[in-house]
Amino acid sequence: MCRSIRVLHAFEPPTTASEIQAAATQYVRKVSGYRQPPQLATEAFDRTVQEIAASTARLLGALPSRASTRTREGEREKARARGAARESKR
Repeated sequence: MCRSIRVLHAFEPPTTASEIQAAATQYVRKVSGYRQPPQLATEAFDRTVQEIAASTARLLGALPSRASTRTREGEREKARARGAARESKR
């Protein structure tokens, strides 16, 4: 899975449309193998990003809430701790 795609469910404040769009773009880039699609494929690339973003928004709206919500700062701290643990193993 693409490391740039982050969990979007159960955040306070809620996940924004731009965060969903960014995750959809990263997913399509990973699956297609293109950072920027060739001119002939731009329309298909953009349409797919929009479809995945819409599906993701529907999914996030339909999922039940968690017992605890996530915060972006809390997730950053967890990532820093994982990075520090990886560095200490080297």
